[in-house]
Amino acid sequence: MKKIALVGIGGIVLLIGTVLLIGALLPEDHAASLSARYAQPPDVVWRAITEYNEFPAWRPSVDDVEPLGDAGGATGWVERGSTGALPLAVEEATAPRRLVLRIAADNLGFGGTWTYEIRAEEGGSTLTITENGTVSNLFFRFMSRFVFGYTATIETYLVDLGHKFGEETTPRPAGE
Repeated sequence: MKKIALVGIGGIVLLIGTVLLIGALLPEDHAASLSARYAQPPDVVWRAITEYNEFPAWRPSVDDVEPLGDAGGATGWVERGSTGALPLAVEEATAPRRLVLRIAADNLGFGGTWTYEIRAEEGGSTLTITENGTVSNLFFRFMSRFVFGYTATIETYLVDLGHKFGEETTPRPAGE
């Protein structure tokens, strides 16, 4: 019985070690980008992505949002959900075309920016979100690359935004 337990524990240690080794071999930085089209003008899309107090009403992953507080003078907000708190600082806001948010915490194991670009098109607009991320935690790096995918959160956001507008949307790689 002890031998089976030792083999099982050894297998788990080997698996964890392999995941961490692969994570260490992956690049710390990544870029990912998706776009979605909406039958809304840019100013309506802009209001939806910047009126953070309304996020819990249309983003199922967000339970609560509050102002960022003091982040070196930056404005922004903190999103709270089942995965914890995510503080976001506004680095750039050019209504209704471009918004750049930066993760305003150094202790999460990941960080980076999300750039939202809204382009007017006939009958609506296209929103492109580009994540320039850094994943310092080796386990998170492995999981984000091989399990979740770099675009999973962006895709969920774009689909949820479509639902807010009463639209079904299929995110696609930026530029398509």
